[in-house]
Amino acid sequence: MAREVLLAESEAIRRTVDYIDEQFELIVDTILQTSGRVIVTGIGKSAIIGQKIVATLNSTGTPAIFMHAADAIHGDLGMIQASDVVICISKSGNTPEIKVLVPLLKRTGVTLIAMASQTNSYLCQQADFVLKAYAEAEADPLNLVPTTSTIVALALGDALAVSLLNARGFTSQDFARFHPGGSLGKKLYLKVSDIYPHHEIPTVSPQATMREVILEMTSKRLGATAVADENGQLTGIITDGDLRRMLNRFDTLQLERLCASDIMTPSPLCIHPDEYATHALEIMQNRSITQLIVAVDNQIKGFIHLHDLLKEGLV
Repeated sequence: MAREVLLAESEAIRRTVDYIDEQFELIVDTILQTSGRVIVTGIGKSAIIGQKIVATLNSTGTPAIFMHAADAIHGDLGMIQASDVVICISKSGNTPEIKVLVPLLKRTGVTLIAMASQTNSYLCQQADFVLKAYAEAEADPLNLVPTTSTIVALALGDALAVSLLNARGFTSQDFARFHPGGSLGKKLYLKVSDIYPHHEIPTVSPQATMREVILEMTSKRLGATAVADENGQLTGIITDGDLRRMLNRFDTLQLERLCASDIMTPSPLCIHPDEYATHALEIMQNRSITQLIVAVDNQIKGFIHLHDLLKEGLV
């Protein structure tokens, strides 16, 4: 049964591709040119689909508002301006609430777009444009439960939103402006410079003793220290791994004579403060390391650690 439902719904969406024509382009152009908002309305399951379409439009740069068809005739019509575009969703296009609402909408002077399965319906006949969301039958055996019809309407709403997104030249940075609170938004706007200033900067000279190196690493608690000369020029990095390799290579007497330059990793990987944090994460994952030095023109500015990215929800 589950397979039959999925096949029926996917086939209905596939057929909808054939209904994308010049009228769809006119609808996109009309919404792009309007100085108002997109008002989406419907009743029952169509209302729920309408709310999701509104959410998608808003998040992709098209201002939209949901208005329940039943509430519209009890005061919510006041939200509509003549410059708005109204998308009315209804499978049959003939429900009583829609028949009451449509004349009231047309009286406001808005552009009315019908999204319906039955294009010979009252709604479609009264609309300025029609988005054909045809569903030959619902997916349940009784042909009663809104399933195929709602999934086609939802998919058609996605097609409209993405077409508008593309026509507007909407970028990932635009998307981040509308999604600043979640991990998705952070991936698009969070930069290294937003993170590294919170850390101290463990740094030793190339001549620093092993005692000085270990004290610097443990006191700053980043699992590493930069090695820089008297001019602040970065010459290397010493990590926990370098200390372990040192203990395996040298005996106790030799350890006392070692300095930072003897065990450091020269020419360490660095990242610029203006790089996105996701790029820092990509470097760490590809190189199996847990920290990066932040530097500009070989001058150390700070450190960024894998734990920082974990805290920000980027991993």
